[in-house]
Amino acid sequence: MRIFAAIFAMTVGASAALAQSDGRTRTDPPAAAAKTEAKAKAKPARIKAKARTEAQTEAKPEAKTDGKARRPHKKAAQEKSRPAAAAAAKSATSGSANVAAPETKSSPALRESYNAMSFADRMMIQSDLALGGDYSGPIDGEFSDRLAEAVRAYQKRHKEAVTGLLTDEQRTALAAAVKPRKEAVGWQLVEDAATGARLGVPEKFATKTTPGPNSTRWSSEQGQFQIATFRIDTGATIEAVFEQQKKLPRRRIESSGQQGDNFVIRGMQGLKKMVVRGFARNGEVRGLTILYDQAMEGSIDPLVAPMTSAYVPFPSFSVASAGGQPRRKVDYGTGVFISAAGHVLTDRRLVEGCNIIALPGLGNAERVAVERDGDLALLRVYGAQITPVGLIGAPAPSADATLIGVADPQSQGGAADISTVPARVNVASTDNPLETAPAPGFSGAAALDAQGRFTGMVVTQPSQVAGPAGAPRTSVIPAERIRDFLLANYVTPTAGKSGLDEAKAAVTRVICVRQ
Repeated sequence: MRIFAAIFAMTVGASAALAQSDGRTRTDPPAAAAKTEAKAKAKPARIKAKARTEAQTEAKPEAKTDGKARRPHKKAAQEKSRPAAAAAAKSATSGSANVAAPETKSSPALRESYNAMSFADRMMIQSDLALGGDYSGPIDGEFSDRLAEAVRAYQKRHKEAVTGLLTDEQRTALAAAVKPRKEAVGWQLVEDAATGARLGVPEKFATKTTPGPNSTRWSSEQGQFQIATFRIDTGATIEAVFEQQKKLPRRRIESSGQQGDNFVIRGMQGLKKMVVRGFARNGEVRGLTILYDQAMEGSIDPLVAPMTSAYVPFPSFSVASAGGQPRRKVDYGTGVFISAAGHVLTDRRLVEGCNIIALPGLGNAERVAVERDGDLALLRVYGAQITPVGLIGAPAPSADATLIGVADPQSQGGAADISTVPARVNVASTDNPLETAPAPGFSGAAALDAQGRFTGMVVTQPSQVAGPAGAPRTSVIPAERIRDFLLANYVTPTAGKSGLDEAKAAVTRVICVRQ
């Protein structure tokens, strides 16, 4: 009993807080509330069994169902005529968000074709199909029969040859079709530093982020919409967490099911609609809770299936939230000291989702500011005695540049040497792209002109080409924009010294460690 109580306390720490967080109480008169509760308890056993069966089917990753067995003929015809996205939204909110279409085992040739793609390509196809309403499996970059069936469904609906593999033209069309929806909701794949999970967040609705020791909450300003992660690493079983989640205060369960190492719970929490997913591995349980006001059903219902699909509790790869590109658990880049107080400038994408940011020989760095929709990140390390690069009077990027950075250890046999490489910058373009990408590790590198003056910093950006993920783009952020960024964050630019040797002394390796 004491062990169970301890597990319960750990489990409900974050979840119970979320259960009380919608700021509303029921306004039903006591008698009416009691009548409603009694009516709920009096549901026929066959209805409860049906809800339980549907939830268990959903919890099983490869469950087989055509989704029509219980529908009257007339309603089935109406459902068939609806757009795929609307049908997916109904599935997501009725308790069958992850129920797969009937599957046919894919041929070895088809599997090989998917395996020949990059991890990023497979993951973005999954994400786009999920947002389009065709795919309900995990967005994990892994090939599955469910992914092939989703492609077949997409091709059949668009009257294309049904092969299970998108052509380049179909991939481009799919990406273009879902792009407006991504932009409308601010869809981003993000890493949760508190739990190590990956999830999809509609940032236009979830504008606030509240981190905690074992959870993170994304929410709207007034709390009408909330996403919360949780992590329990005390050895609690999936069965115990499942039962405890169902018994949290103010929850009214409409359907639930637990099978193997995962569970799903659907219902109401106070006056909000609720979906909870949980997964277990090696004595640890990670989960996701989605809450939203019933008044937001029209906006959030279609996003529930993509959000539950995008939740990967134990990812094998990290992703850059802006572009969904795969990232290593330990990533290497470059930083440039730009103040005598220990401020370091680097590429924002390099330090996204880091649990630890380390500067070798100098200690751990604090991330003090980022351009939310831009390219720059500002770090700070204390106690460093390094002369910064000069920003006052720094010129614009020049066509002929010298880049100073610290290449990835794999590129230099495990060493950490600072190196220089010549580069050509297309200064006629507004974003100053490099004609040839430098070696891995040069994200955050300094760019100098022929006189050795600092002109900007190298950043790596996801490909902007619609369709299959292309090679990342590298460009130079001009010194003028860097100065504006520093001033906006109360850091005064310095004059510093100009020259190749001085710039080398101001460059450092940046190591990002992700959970």
